[in-house]
Amino acid sequence: MPSAQSAAQVLGLSLLSLLTLLAAAPRAVAAEGWSLAPAGGGRPSFYAEGAPGAVLQDTVSVTNPGGHPVTVRLSGTGPGVPVTFAERSVRVPARTRADIPFTVAVPTGAAPGDHAGALVAEDGTGRTATVRIRLRADGPALSALTVEHLAVHGDRITYELVNRGTTVLVPRLAVHADGVFGRVLLDRAPRTLPVRLAPGTRTRLSEPWPGHPALDAAEVRLTATAAGGAQDTASAQARFVPWGVAAGAMGALTAGAAVTVVRLRRRRGDRAAEPPSTEVELTGAVR
Repeated sequence: MPSAQSAAQVLGLSLLSLLTLLAAAPRAVAAEGWSLAPAGGGRPSFYAEGAPGAVLQDTVSVTNPGGHPVTVRLSGTGPGVPVTFAERSVRVPARTRADIPFTVAVPTGAAPGDHAGALVAEDGTGRTATVRIRLRADGPALSALTVEHLAVHGDRITYELVNRGTTVLVPRLAVHADGVFGRVLLDRAPRTLPVRLAPGTRTRLSEPWPGHPALDAAEVRLTATAAGGAQDTASAQARFVPWGVAAGAMGALTAGAAVTVVRLRRRRGDRAAEPPSTEVELTGAVR
């Protein structure tokens, strides 16, 4: 059996090996690759705020803890968040950090509110790193919504919603239709639509109407609302006529018209066959 001294030596060696691995672990993790982060530390992402047309400046850092230099290419992504770098391609020596200034321009005419984007760095091997950027455009918030191009096509109601304001809208829609003499044909309570309308955009949608009347005239009204007081109503006329009844009526009208034409022609022919009448005017006295 091993002595107590031998067991102690083995335990000491195991502990020493464990401590060595723990001490080397951070260096191994750090040496796995370069990193991208906002300069100055302590910020998980970038945030900028300004009026439309303003140009905002910040700095991003590329840190290379490895033993070999690395070259990364920088780019900006995200609609409405234009980014310009002082250098798009940066060579970072081993165990060095490079700070690269960049600017973000708030687009002229940008809708007030938050716009999301990101800074992306990519090296020659295809490895990428990303830092989010959030840009807030200043300005008054205006909520405006219109309902356009409303039409009824059989069992479907089509329309367009247009965001004419400066805020993102999640619209609600109510549908109502009245028939002849005010009879209610369709009445759907307001419900939230599964769409998000960005400022200045439009979307074409439709509502099913499987139980529409077979024979009637209807006035269809759509009312759209959204947060901030946005509201609009549009109406359209629709007529429902069964094709079978319409075809039968058209056939009857056509047949009646043909009979009438034949009768008129016969009457004209009979009149042409009669001898001409002679009228004699007698004057003077008869003795």
